Amino acid sequence: MTEMPTGKGSLSPGDAALVVCPACDALYRLPPLTKGEDAVCSRCHTTLAAPRNKAGMQIISLAAASLILLVGTLFFPFLEISTAGLKNATSVLDVVLAFTSEELALLVLFTAGCILAIPALRMALLLFVLVPLVFDHAPRPQAKRAFLLAEQLKPWSMAEIFAIGCAVALIKVKDLAHVEFGPAFWMFAVLVLLVAQVQRNLCSRSVWDALEGGAPDVQPEGKPA
Repeated sequence: MTEMPTGKGSLSPGDAALVVCPACDALYRLPPLTKGEDAVCSRCHTTLAAPRNKAGMQIISLAAASLILLVGTLFFPFLEISTAGLKNATSVLDVVLAFTSEELALLVLFTAGCILAIPALRMALLLFVLVPLVFDHAPRPQAKRAFLLAEQLKPWSMAEIFAIGCAVALIKVKDLAHVEFGPAFWMFAVLVLLVAQVQRNLCSRSVWDALEGGAPDVQPEGKPA
């Protein structure tokens, strides 16, 4: 087991938690870090933990804003297509309700879940876990399970994949019809940026330390352990 270099020198083994690098599976002992100190894998240089001051409040604000944008994305017009004098505007909810056949309905529901429902659930779980910690309260009874579920849902949160798919589809459609972006399109674009920023600021190791009995005013930031 190799010691990880940090922003302030090498970590000492001591009485520390075991951490596995998500990129190369290297195993380390990670003692508590101070704000501004980074733990970096010495093999692949992946950031394992990087607590930052006041990042917890930033994550709460971003998660709350993401939930609001998710609701707007669902109900407001996403695209408006016009051709040959005919015009039609549709929302994401209209698309989901338009498919009645069982096979397509399951596919559409799965897609809608990955791009809307799962990100919404993940943001709600982060708020459930982080709000008490940031405001100097004890963790909620189910906070550990909630945060574990939020971490497990991360690979299934595919808002950015849907954005790429929309871009490809619009390139193919633009020669056949005139396409205008609705309010929900811009909400979704901002949503993708907010979700990415939440992930950038979130330091899973700091949250777990707080849930295990660390300082209640955890301010997580950085890549997850």
